[in-house]
Amino acid sequence: MKKISLKNILKKTFKNKKNINIKKNKKKLKKNSKKIKKKISKSNKTNKTKIKKKENLSTVETKNYNLRISKNIDQKPEIKKVKNQETEKRIYKIKDYVVYPKHGVGQITEFKKINIGGIDVETYVLKFEKDRANGMVPVNKQSHLRPLATINQINKCISILKSKPKIKRSMWSRRAQEYEAKISSGKIYELTEVVRDLNKGDDLMIDQSYSERQLFEKAYERLLTEFQVVLGSNLEDAQKKIDKALKRNLASQNPAPKVIKDTQVNQDNIEENPEIS
Repeated sequence: MKKISLKNILKKTFKNKKNINIKKNKKKLKKNSKKIKKKISKSNKTNKTKIKKKENLSTVETKNYNLRISKNIDQKPEIKKVKNQETEKRIYKIKDYVVYPKHGVGQITEFKKINIGGIDVETYVLKFEKDRANGMVPVNKQSHLRPLATINQINKCISILKSKPKIKRSMWSRRAQEYEAKISSGKIYELTEVVRDLNKGDDLMIDQSYSERQLFEKAYERLLTEFQVVLGSNLEDAQKKIDKALKRNLASQNPAPKVIKDTQVNQDNIEENPEIS
C-alpha cells in the first residue's frame, strides 16, 4: 500500500481551487470586455452624432453670417465725401426765361453759390412772377429745366387746341392722375392736350367738378404765360389767341354793335309806354 501524505492531498485540492478561480476570472474578464466594447461603441456613435450636429449648426451659422454681411453691405454702402460739386457748364444766362416742370415759366435773376453740408453748390435763382415766389436749381441738375418753346411749337399747340378732345371712359381719379402727370412733365404738347381735353367752352349745361376746373385752370395759366413770353405780347392778346382756338368766350370777343342795342332799348320803351308814340 502506498502511503498517503497530507501534503500531496493539500496540494491537489489547492491546485483544483486555483484552476476553478482562474476559469471564473477569465469568464468575468470576457464579460467585462464585451460590456466595455459596447459602451465604447455607443459613446463613439453619440460622439459622431454630436459632431455632425455641430458641423450642421456651424454651416447654418456661417450661412446666416454671410447673409447678414450681405444685408449689411446692401443697407450701408460706403459714403464717399465730396468736397466740390461736379463741374458743369452753364447753359442758361441771366434774364433767360426757363420752364421748370413743377412751377412753370420762370426767369433767371442771378447765379448763387450755397454751402450745403460743406460742399459749395452753384445754383440758378429763378423768379416766378405768377406765384410770386423764388426758387433755386443746382447747375449740375439743369437737365430738369427746359428752354421756352419756339414759334413753330406754339403753332403746333394751336392746332392741337383746335382738334377734338380725347376723353377716356376710365374713372375720374385715374384720369386726374394722368392729367397731373402731364402738367408736371413740363412738356408743352402734353400741357396743351390737358387744356384741350378739360375745356368745356361756353357750354354752361355741362357739369364740371371742382378738381376738374382746378386742373384746367392750372394747365391754362401755364400755357398762357409761355404763349405771352414767346409771342412777346400782352396777356389779353395771348388769351384771345388760346380762347379762339378753344372756341371760348366768343360772345365777349365779338360784341354786338352799339346801334343795335340802342334800337332794342327804344323798342322796349315804346312797348312799355305806348302813350309816347
